[in-house]
Amino acid sequence: MTDPNKKSGTSPTDFTLQDEGSIFLLVPQNSARIWIAEHISREGFQPYWPTIVVEHRYISDIVEGIRNDGLAVS
Repeated sequence: MTDPNKKSGTSPTDFTLQDEGSIFLLVPQNSARIWIAEHISREGFQPYWPTIVVEHRYISDIVEGIRNDGLAVS
């Protein structure tokens, strides 16, 4: 059976990235919450869990790690 939410010829997005000016919001979709739980500590200031609040200086390393693990960010 085909996934009605998946567009033909495209891969699903595991994370959406929102630039909010002084911070980024990294929003996990589908099972990407598992990646968040395994790689991002909840002990810091994360008021929107599982959405992650990220400073600009860290976002490129986090996105690189996500992509290295075979997940997609848009």
